[in-house]
Amino acid sequence: MGELKVDVDPAEAGFDAARLKRIDDHFARYVDNGRLPGWLAVVSRHGKIVHVGSGGHRDVEAGLPVEPDTLWRIFSMTKPITSVAAMILAEEGLLELDDPISQWLPEFASPRVYVKGSALKPLTEPATGPIRVWHLLTHTAGLTYGFHHGHPVDAIYRSAGFEWGTPPGLDLAACSEQWAKLPLLFQPGAEWNYSIATDVLGRVVEVVSGQSLDEFFQSRIFGPLGMTDTGFFTSATERLAAMYLPDPSGGIARNDAFGALGTTRPSCLSGGGGLVSSASDYRRFSEMLLRGGVLDDVRLLSPRTVSLMASNHLPGHVDLEAYGRPLFAEMPFDGHGFGLGFSVLEDPVKARTISSAGEFAWGGAASTAFWVDPAADITVGFYTQLLPSSTYRLRPQLRQLVYQALVD
Repeated sequence: MGELKVDVDPAEAGFDAARLKRIDDHFARYVDNGRLPGWLAVVSRHGKIVHVGSGGHRDVEAGLPVEPDTLWRIFSMTKPITSVAAMILAEEGLLELDDPISQWLPEFASPRVYVKGSALKPLTEPATGPIRVWHLLTHTAGLTYGFHHGHPVDAIYRSAGFEWGTPPGLDLAACSEQWAKLPLLFQPGAEWNYSIATDVLGRVVEVVSGQSLDEFFQSRIFGPLGMTDTGFFTSATERLAAMYLPDPSGGIARNDAFGALGTTRPSCLSGGGGLVSSASDYRRFSEMLLRGGVLDDVRLLSPRTVSLMASNHLPGHVDLEAYGRPLFAEMPFDGHGFGLGFSVLEDPVKARTISSAGEFAWGGAASTAFWVDPAADITVGFYTQLLPSSTYRLRPQLRQLVYQALVD
């Protein structure tokens, strides 16, 4: 486990220390007025940590504070890791981005697409083309999530047992077979919709590599990068932050429905949202991406591959807002495209942010977030455990606070 502490004078890295303190002051107010249980933020530049801030509790009821080694359920911050896994296999020539996924997952050989009708009586038609690997990486496959509530197919997923999780006892292979039976929202490659696509991608990784997803992650990503605190579960449950929901009074309420998540090996290894990690571990992953696929002389990807991943792949090169499906109420997607596993900031003015063009990022359902800014040579991670992430505008607020402190 890497140590999480400031290792350079912020001024040497172009930051104003007094302005960085505004991060701590801002999120302390969230804790003081009961809106967040606890939080941790880490800001790095030029490979050095310039700021670590934290406050509150990882477990409010037990009185356990947030500490540097606190473990967090990172939910969809799992997706970039699964995307890196797929690109490792692509670099080895074991798959191509244009390959139909039915080459490995025959259950997806004949997908059908929703045309009209209700969730109980949908009218479907055959897909005009196959679902390809790049469709999974870009969320353009036509798959969805049951926790969306904007389309009849979302309701079909819920009725099949896929809302915030998977049916008990089904492993990833069995879930993939079930997903393949459900209709697509649109023709593959036609639009963008945030979905279980990365979970299906995780199954592709398993079949292509001949390893379970946790084995592949450990042998090809976590082990090489020294990510000793990241996995689908942890035995160090005393370090694992408890989950919370907002309550009607404006405070928080403990959410033990997710209490077992991350404490035992799940039947379905979710490449879309199943990992537990620490701020130190995820920083190592982020720094690897910032450096074009290498960290401490360990290379996972080539710089060209990382550059491709951090480019906008959306049909017509539009931004996410064009689809009328803003994912997070706290983060407008004007000016953001989507790459192979991340959102990509293309137009800071349109996005109304003082971050840099070329920044790539993602977050998790419990309000965690990270981003990589190649132009400014910055990585940032933010950790808390409040579900859903749309409760507060934490991510744009953090961006504003980080960049207002950058003064070089």
